[in-house]
Order: sequence, then structure tokens, then C-alpha cells
Amino acid sequence: MDMVITFPGNKKVNSTYKGFTVHTDQPIDEGGDNTAPEPFDLFLASIGTCAGIYVASFCRERGIDTTDLKLLLSFQRNNTTWMVEQINIHIQLPAGFPEKYRGAVIRSAEMCFVKKHLANPPQFHLSTSIGE
Repeated sequence: MDMVITFPGNKKVNSTYKGFTVHTDQPIDEGGDNTAPEPFDLFLASIGTCAGIYVASFCRERGIDTTDLKLLLSFQRNNTTWMVEQINIHIQLPAGFPEKYRGAVIRSAEMCFVKKHLANPPQFHLSTSIGE
């Protein structure tokens, strides 16, 4: 199944895949309407939520309540290129989290499939067609 990218107006760009539509937009100061996250925000969110599913699964498999579990993602950019040079994920563990699992929960977050793709990025192939 292909992901379909459409352009509903102004600087909005949508992606439809597996029956879901993800909406993106640009901030007003960049000519957008600020109605949805920017595509790069979704990139960062995919990293955080991917790590999060592994951490939450780790906890649930061990009967650890995830109510107060939280991941905080921050990043640093290069001041010249504006490219992200470092992504930090802090796992805020719930009270009473067993000390013996602290290292293991970090290893579970490192299993994130999105992160693994960044470590070994795919090749991109772009092409065009007219009127299909």
C-alpha cells in the first residue's frame, strides 16, 4: 500500500496511509495557517513515540504501572546548518520503579525502529510522471 501525499491548500500537506490522514502545516510566520504540526515536528514525534511504545511495553510486561511514566524529548541544532545534531530522550520513571530495571528500560527504548532507521538510513529514489 502506498502512502499518498496531497496538498489541500496554502502550505498544508497531508499524508494518507492505512486509512489514516496525517495533517501538516507551517507556522503563520512561515506563510502557513498553523493548523497542524510541521512535518519536522512529526519526525521528532515519531522518534519519541516509537521509543515510548518500547518503554511502555517493557513496563507492562513486568506489571509496572505506566500511569506516571513519561518520556521527554529535546534536541540540539547546529547553529550554522540548523540540522539536529543530538536528540535526548529522558525517561521519567514512575514512583516505585524497580532500580534493577533502570538500565534495561533504556535498552528497551534503544530498540526503537525509527531510531534504527536513522542509524542505517534508507536510500531515497525520486521520480516523476505526468497526469497519472
